[in-house]
Amino acid sequence: MTVQRRIGGPGSTRVKRALGVQAALEWAFRVEKAQLELPPPQNVTEEGYGYGLEYVLLQRAALGCKIDGGQHKIGGYTHEDAEVIAATVAGMPDSLGGKRMAIRVAELARAGLTPDWMPGAVPRCVPVELKRNQHGERATTIIVGTERVLTRGKWRTVELLACPVTWRPHPEQIASARRSYDDWSQALSWVREGLNEGGMLREVEVTVVMPKVRPWV
Repeated sequence: MTVQRRIGGPGSTRVKRALGVQAALEWAFRVEKAQLELPPPQNVTEEGYGYGLEYVLLQRAALGCKIDGGQHKIGGYTHEDAEVIAATVAGMPDSLGGKRMAIRVAELARAGLTPDWMPGAVPRCVPVELKRNQHGERATTIIVGTERVLTRGKWRTVELLACPVTWRPHPEQIASARRSYDDWSQALSWVREGLNEGGMLREVEVTVVMPKVRPWV
Protein backbone atom coordinates (compact mmCIF):
# COMPACT_ATOMS: atom_id res chain seq x y z
CA MET A 1 0.00 0.00 0.00
CA THR A 2 1.21 3.51 -0.88
CA VAL A 3 0.75 6.28 1.67
CA GLN A 4 0.97 9.92 0.66
CA ARG A 5 2.22 12.53 3.10
CA ARG A 6 2.37 16.28 2.66
CA ILE A 7 5.82 17.85 2.41
CA GLY A 8 6.35 21.28 3.83
CA GLY A 9 4.29 23.50 6.09
CA PRO A 10 0.60 24.35 6.17
CA GLY A 11 -0.87 25.00 2.76
CA SER A 12 1.73 22.91 0.98
CA THR A 13 0.27 20.79 -1.83
CA ARG A 14 3.33 18.61 -2.38
CA VAL A 15 2.99 15.06 -1.08
CA LYS A 16 5.57 12.42 -0.30
CA ARG A 17 4.94 8.81 -1.21
CA ALA A 18 5.54 6.37 1.63
CA LEU A 19 6.64 2.96 0.33
CA GLY A 20 8.08 -0.16 1.88
CA VAL A 21 11.54 -0.95 0.57
CA GLN A 22 10.34 -3.74 -1.76
CA ALA A 23 7.64 -1.49 -3.19
CA ALA A 24 10.19 1.33 -3.57
CA LEU A 25 12.56 -0.97 -5.46
CA GLU A 26 9.79 -2.17 -7.76
CA TRP A 27 8.73 1.42 -8.40
CA ALA A 28 12.31 2.44 -9.25
CA PHE A 29 13.23 -0.50 -11.48
CA ARG A 30 9.85 -1.68 -12.80
CA VAL A 31 7.93 1.58 -13.20
CA GLU A 32 10.65 4.20 -13.61
CA LYS A 33 12.98 1.86 -15.51
CA ALA A 34 16.01 2.94 -13.50
CA GLN A 35 19.24 1.27 -14.55
CA LEU A 36 21.72 -0.46 -12.28
CA GLU A 37 25.09 1.12 -12.96
CA LEU A 38 27.65 -0.92 -11.08
CA PRO A 39 30.86 0.94 -10.20
CA PRO A 40 34.10 -0.37 -11.70
CA PRO A 41 36.38 -2.34 -9.33
CA GLN A 42 38.29 -0.03 -7.03
CA ASN A 43 40.42 -0.33 -3.93
CA VAL A 44 37.56 0.41 -1.58
CA THR A 45 38.04 -0.74 2.00
CA GLU A 46 34.92 0.69 3.62
CA GLU A 47 31.54 -0.98 3.44
CA GLY A 48 29.35 1.87 4.53
CA TYR A 49 26.11 2.77 2.89
CA GLY A 50 27.72 3.32 0.31
CA TYR A 51 29.52 3.83 -2.55
CA GLY A 52 26.29 4.29 -4.49
CA LEU A 53 25.20 7.25 -2.36
CA GLU A 54 28.62 8.87 -2.52
CA TYR A 55 28.57 8.55 -6.29
CA VAL A 56 25.21 10.32 -6.56
CA LEU A 57 26.30 13.07 -4.17
CA LEU A 58 29.43 13.69 -6.23
CA GLN A 59 27.36 13.85 -9.40
CA ARG A 60 24.98 16.38 -7.87
CA ALA A 61 27.85 18.50 -6.58
CA ALA A 62 29.48 18.52 -10.00
CA LEU A 63 26.24 19.52 -11.72
CA GLY A 64 25.20 22.04 -9.11
CA CYS A 65 21.60 20.91 -9.46
CA LYS A 66 19.41 17.84 -9.28
CA ILE A 67 20.05 15.00 -11.67
CA ASP A 68 18.09 14.80 -14.90
CA GLY A 69 17.32 11.13 -15.21
CA GLY A 70 16.00 11.16 -18.77
CA GLN A 71 19.08 9.42 -20.11
CA HIS A 72 17.84 5.93 -19.23
CA LYS A 73 14.07 5.85 -19.70
CA ILE A 74 13.29 5.75 -23.39
CA GLY A 75 10.53 8.18 -24.26
CA GLY A 76 10.26 9.67 -20.79
CA TYR A 77 11.82 10.92 -17.59
CA THR A 78 13.34 8.67 -14.95
CA HIS A 79 12.53 10.09 -11.53
CA GLU A 80 15.63 11.18 -9.68
CA ASP A 81 14.53 9.30 -6.54
CA ALA A 82 14.49 6.14 -8.65
CA GLU A 83 18.08 6.82 -9.67
CA VAL A 84 19.07 7.35 -6.04
CA ILE A 85 17.52 3.97 -5.19
CA ALA A 86 19.34 2.30 -8.08
CA ALA A 87 22.63 3.90 -7.07
CA THR A 88 22.16 2.69 -3.50
CA VAL A 89 21.57 -0.88 -4.70
CA ALA A 90 24.72 -0.62 -6.83
CA GLY A 91 26.71 0.06 -3.65
CA MET A 92 25.82 -3.32 -2.11
CA PRO A 93 28.78 -4.38 0.11
CA ASP A 94 30.62 -7.62 -0.49
CA SER A 95 29.49 -8.89 2.91
CA LEU A 96 25.94 -9.05 1.51
CA GLY A 97 26.83 -10.42 -1.90
CA GLY A 98 28.24 -7.36 -3.64
CA LYS A 99 27.51 -6.87 -7.32
CA ARG A 100 25.87 -10.27 -7.69
CA MET A 101 23.32 -9.46 -5.00
CA ALA A 102 22.80 -5.97 -6.42
CA ILE A 103 21.91 -7.50 -9.78
CA ARG A 104 19.60 -10.03 -8.13
CA VAL A 105 17.78 -7.34 -6.14
CA ALA A 106 17.33 -5.22 -9.25
CA GLU A 107 16.17 -8.10 -11.45
CA LEU A 108 13.61 -9.30 -8.92
CA ALA A 109 12.31 -5.77 -8.46
CA ARG A 110 12.10 -5.24 -12.22
CA ALA A 111 10.08 -8.44 -12.55
CA GLY A 112 7.94 -7.68 -9.49
CA LEU A 113 8.95 -10.96 -7.88
CA THR A 114 9.91 -12.27 -4.46
CA PRO A 115 12.52 -15.05 -4.26
CA ASP A 116 10.99 -18.52 -4.33
CA TRP A 117 11.51 -19.97 -0.86
CA MET A 118 9.63 -23.13 -1.86
CA PRO A 119 6.52 -22.64 0.30
CA GLY A 120 4.90 -25.87 1.38
CA ALA A 121 7.79 -27.97 0.11
CA VAL A 122 8.15 -31.26 2.03
CA PRO A 123 10.85 -33.83 1.15
CA ARG A 124 9.31 -37.12 0.04
CA CYS A 125 10.98 -40.46 -0.47
CA VAL A 126 10.33 -41.44 -4.10
CA PRO A 127 11.80 -43.94 -6.61
CA VAL A 128 14.77 -42.66 -8.56
CA GLU A 129 13.17 -43.83 -11.80
CA LEU A 130 9.77 -45.05 -12.96
CA LYS A 131 8.92 -47.30 -15.88
CA ARG A 132 5.67 -47.07 -17.79
CA ASN A 133 4.07 -49.77 -19.95
CA GLN A 134 0.62 -51.00 -20.93
CA HIS A 135 0.07 -52.26 -17.39
CA GLY A 136 0.76 -48.92 -15.76
CA GLU A 137 3.66 -47.40 -13.87
CA ARG A 138 6.14 -49.12 -11.59
CA ALA A 139 9.41 -48.31 -9.89
CA THR A 140 12.64 -49.39 -11.54
CA THR A 141 14.58 -52.04 -9.62
CA ILE A 142 18.20 -53.13 -9.68
CA ILE A 143 19.86 -56.42 -8.78
CA VAL A 144 21.82 -56.14 -5.55
CA GLY A 145 22.71 -59.82 -5.07
CA THR A 146 21.54 -63.40 -5.23
CA GLU A 147 20.29 -65.91 -2.71
CA ARG A 148 19.83 -69.69 -2.64
CA VAL A 149 16.33 -70.69 -1.59
CA LEU A 150 14.60 -74.06 -1.22
CA THR A 151 11.28 -74.22 -3.12
CA ARG A 152 9.27 -77.38 -3.68
CA GLY A 153 12.16 -79.52 -2.59
CA LYS A 154 14.67 -77.92 -4.95
CA TRP A 155 17.37 -75.32 -4.37
CA ARG A 156 17.10 -72.37 -6.66
CA THR A 157 19.11 -69.17 -7.10
CA VAL A 158 16.97 -66.05 -7.04
CA GLU A 159 17.91 -62.45 -7.63
CA LEU A 160 17.62 -59.92 -4.82
CA LEU A 161 16.04 -56.72 -6.13
CA ALA A 162 16.03 -53.25 -4.63
CA CYS A 163 14.34 -50.02 -5.58
CA PRO A 164 16.73 -47.01 -5.50
CA VAL A 165 15.04 -44.04 -3.85
CA THR A 166 15.79 -40.39 -3.36
CA TRP A 167 14.31 -37.35 -1.64
CA ARG A 168 12.33 -34.89 -3.76
CA PRO A 169 12.63 -32.04 -3.31
CA HIS A 170 15.93 -32.68 -1.60
CA PRO A 171 16.21 -31.12 1.89
CA GLU A 172 19.34 -29.25 0.78
CA GLN A 173 17.44 -27.79 -2.17
CA ILE A 174 14.81 -26.40 0.20
CA ALA A 175 17.47 -25.13 2.62
CA SER A 176 19.35 -23.44 -0.23
CA ALA A 177 16.20 -21.67 -1.47
CA ARG A 178 15.50 -20.39 2.01
CA ARG A 179 19.08 -19.22 2.55
CA SER A 180 18.77 -17.27 -0.70
CA TYR A 181 15.56 -15.66 0.56
CA ASP A 182 17.30 -14.74 3.82
CA ASP A 183 20.21 -13.17 1.91
CA TRP A 184 17.80 -11.15 -0.24
CA SER A 185 15.86 -10.00 2.83
CA GLN A 186 19.08 -8.82 4.52
CA ALA A 187 20.07 -6.98 1.35
CA LEU A 188 16.71 -5.17 1.30
CA SER A 189 17.16 -4.23 4.95
CA TRP A 190 20.54 -2.73 4.08
CA VAL A 191 19.04 -0.76 1.18
CA ARG A 192 16.24 0.56 3.40
CA GLU A 193 18.65 1.69 6.09
CA GLY A 194 20.99 3.19 3.51
CA LEU A 195 18.25 5.24 1.87
CA ASN A 196 17.04 6.52 5.24
CA GLU A 197 20.58 7.28 6.42
CA GLY A 198 21.41 9.10 3.20
CA GLY A 199 18.31 11.31 3.34
CA MET A 200 18.56 11.96 -0.41
CA LEU A 201 15.06 10.99 -1.48
CA ARG A 202 12.97 14.06 -2.22
CA GLU A 203 9.54 12.67 -2.99
CA VAL A 204 9.64 9.11 -1.68
CA GLU A 205 9.78 8.01 1.93
CA VAL A 206 10.95 4.44 2.63
CA THR A 207 8.99 3.04 5.56
CA VAL A 208 9.85 0.25 8.01
CA VAL A 209 7.64 -2.21 6.11
CA MET A 210 9.71 -5.23 5.10
CA PRO A 211 9.05 -8.61 3.46
CA LYS A 212 8.33 -11.34 5.97
CA VAL A 213 11.38 -12.66 7.80
CA ARG A 214 11.59 -16.46 7.46
CA PRO A 215 7.97 -16.84 6.23
CA TRP A 216 8.31 -20.63 6.36
CA VAL A 217 8.53 -20.60 10.18
